[in-house]
Amino acid sequence: MPVFGLRRVEQIMGTAIGLDVRDPEVPPSALDDAYEYLRDVDRRFSTYKPESEVSRLSRGEISEEECSPELLRVLELCDEIRETSEGYFDIRAHRRDGGLDPSGLVKGWALENAGRVLESAGARNYCINGGGDIVIRGEAAPATPWRIGIRHPLLPDKVATVVSIRSGGVATSGAYERGEHVLDPFTGKAPTGVLSVTIVGPSLTYADAYATAAFAMGPTGLAWVAGLAGYAGCAITADPDGSNGRLAWTPGFERCFADPR
Repeated sequence: MPVFGLRRVEQIMGTAIGLDVRDPEVPPSALDDAYEYLRDVDRRFSTYKPESEVSRLSRGEISEEECSPELLRVLELCDEIRETSEGYFDIRAHRRDGGLDPSGLVKGWALENAGRVLESAGARNYCINGGGDIVIRGEAAPATPWRIGIRHPLLPDKVATVVSIRSGGVATSGAYERGEHVLDPFTGKAPTGVLSVTIVGPSLTYADAYATAAFAMGPTGLAWVAGLAGYAGCAITADPDGSNGRLAWTPGFERCFADPR
């Protein structure tokens, strides 16, 4: 059975971002617009670009009063998640120089906004995948939900599990792609006992930040996720030597599994 729609992958924000739109009437220009939006976010929010707005704020070259409304909104969301996570989501904890790094929220926020760009062009059934952070709307095909594989952190060519959803966000945080970039803000060290955390919920913006916070918490992260209204999570746990990854999940995550558990 042929699959209609548009598909494209581009390298932006340091990762491959794939757009998969299953509505045949959506014009290719919608993908152009979505990618241009994401490139603009990368120019303004990248911590790797010294001329970005985030970098200039981090160095004290501009004040918050001089920042764009978008950056102020991101900072507001980061403060909200920091309070919700009791300090484990800390945009100053992941850089040795103490600079600002809102990357744990920005990518999910940007991908969710890119989805709104697609929706303005008529998209109702689409998937945006940015390095494992995913926005999903509608169906992959009539009466067919999207199936998303969660990568196994110890076996790069294998999936730990597969989730099936029709609308929402899926975000994974771990150390297997970018190394130890998520730190426990209270110890300054990478968490132990967990290899990755995946969060599923209605908003990728929040799922992305929640995944970062839960991973920073280590083995206690899933218990915290269990108390988040509307969100559920799973984790690949690890023995002290970092081996033997096993799957654990919060109550309510069962509904997300593509195959019955």
